[in-house]
Amino acid sequence: MSFTSITPGAGNPPRMRRHLPLVALFVALGYVFWHSPEFKEITAGVAIFLFGMTSLEAGFKAFTGGTLERLLQRTTDRLWKSFVFGIVSTTLMQSSSLVSVITISFLSAGLLGLAQGVGIIFGANLGSTTGAWLVAGFGLKVDIAAYAMPMLTFGVILVFNKSKAIKGCGYVLAGLGFLFLGIHFMKTGFESFRETIDLAAYAVPGLAGLLLFTLIGMFATVVMQSSHATMVLIITALAAQQITYENALALAIGANVGTTITALIGAIGANIEGRRLAAAHLLFNVTTGVVALVFIGPFEAAVETTSAWIGIRADDHTLKLALFHSLFNLAGIFLMLPFVGRLVVLLEAVLRARPRKVVAPHYLNDSMLEMPDAALEAVRKELLHLFTNVFDIMALVLHVDPARLRRGESLELLASAPERVREIDVDDYYQRRVKPLHGTILDFLARIPTTGAQTRHAFILRAASQHLLEALKDIKHLQKNLVRFLTSPNPYLRKEYVAIRQHLALLLHELNRLATDPDANPTLTIDVLRAGMAEHDIVANGTLDHLIRDKRIGVEAATSLMNDSAYTHDIAGNLLAMARTVCLPFESVRHEIERELHLDHRELAAILASPSQATTPTENAHHETRQAD
Repeated sequence: MSFTSITPGAGNPPRMRRHLPLVALFVALGYVFWHSPEFKEITAGVAIFLFGMTSLEAGFKAFTGGTLERLLQRTTDRLWKSFVFGIVSTTLMQSSSLVSVITISFLSAGLLGLAQGVGIIFGANLGSTTGAWLVAGFGLKVDIAAYAMPMLTFGVILVFNKSKAIKGCGYVLAGLGFLFLGIHFMKTGFESFRETIDLAAYAVPGLAGLLLFTLIGMFATVVMQSSHATMVLIITALAAQQITYENALALAIGANVGTTITALIGAIGANIEGRRLAAAHLLFNVTTGVVALVFIGPFEAAVETTSAWIGIRADDHTLKLALFHSLFNLAGIFLMLPFVGRLVVLLEAVLRARPRKVVAPHYLNDSMLEMPDAALEAVRKELLHLFTNVFDIMALVLHVDPARLRRGESLELLASAPERVREIDVDDYYQRRVKPLHGTILDFLARIPTTGAQTRHAFILRAASQHLLEALKDIKHLQKNLVRFLTSPNPYLRKEYVAIRQHLALLLHELNRLATDPDANPTLTIDVLRAGMAEHDIVANGTLDHLIRDKRIGVEAATSLMNDSAYTHDIAGNLLAMARTVCLPFESVRHEIERELHLDHRELAAILASPSQATTPTENAHHETRQAD
């Protein structure tokens, strides 16, 4: 369950307003379905087709994380290779969006240059035109519904297999089956439409029709988020003579331009490289669309000439439309490919990476350098400020809301897996919220004119800052398997990772309370927390051996769990070492007072074993302190 607070009744009106367009769409579709069975068949075909594309993407994603990435690295080290890769991969996957997602991820990781990414996008645009050829040349001339049924049957059987690769093949087969079935429904729907309503009668001739249907094609692609689906719809409508050939050409141009909206939407949450790639996609498609509109007469003549040369019949307008789609995309590539270098320079100049908003120090001031004791106390407070930033990052890695964890709300929910698991960019948070502040602390410490005990104090404070960084580094390594195993179908493995998450989250909560509660007993609390670390060492307490011996987890999972348990132990140890430095008083007199309150091993064991133990260790510490007083 999420830690986001929910107030009963609050937020319902805005939420209802957000859903009003969806409700209105459902009502409108229901009304049209009631009055037009033919339209219902067409829209069902579009829906099935889109679902097929989603299944196809899911199938190919099963092979990411290895095969596709290695292939991408080997085939994109040159611009022409990137271009060819874009064509081939989009032709095979019939999904330029999946190719774009993979390309953006490699750009973000620095494994691919912007020029190579642009080459892939150019190739993907040409590769996406192959779908029109398949539908026009095969889908409309063959009873593809007969092929759809076996594909769906075998695909669904494979989807239930546990093997990731076999399941991916199942999704690919099922996706192809849904694609074929969707085309069949669209084709049947338009043929039925011809008997009741002749949409071709509403065709708009001349320049006005060209611009109007271009806009309609853009709008349809934005709504369906797929130029491929729009082209299939256009081809099936053209085959049923529901639109004219000239209007179909304009719709194809609009679909080509409209597909960039999907890339722009996808780039909203992307980094600067993703936004540059989306801008290149937009420039290419808009330029190609403008060229096609301005020179539509010469393009039509080229289509007629090429059709006669390759043997397309004069009245086969669907294949001519597919040819037109390929020709004007090819023209755009010939026009822009020589200028990729200049395009990259332009994009990097116009779309600059925004400077990172970094966290500034709260307590450090150069005027304190003349008073070493005051300066050291300011560093101690600044380390607590650094801890608040590390706390936020760690809480996010553990899939916990930082604010609610600080307040200690819903801690009981940590005993179960979170509803939503996602990976966060620890490096980005580190660069903005930790590294600058840590560097400032080290620089300030180096300039304090310390002597004697002050020098030792400065050394301990410097070590505490390093403990925080080590804890953050370890939780970054831990994150990969947390994301993977918190949702594992193996209940035993999932339970151990839930325990790791709970242990670290509660530790963060306790340390935050220790840092903010002036009545806390630091020595007692830290000792109790350190003693509790042994309970979570699955190697020392025999849990790991038990899981392996009873065949509850495999050897590979056991290795991951053992390593992650070590990371957890190191994270807890570094955090507690930091807390001992910044939360315990440095003065010798106060050290003596704290030692008087230090519990021996028997007292600690009694607290940990007490059946009336409070929810958190700090509450026990407070209880013992009150008794001592």
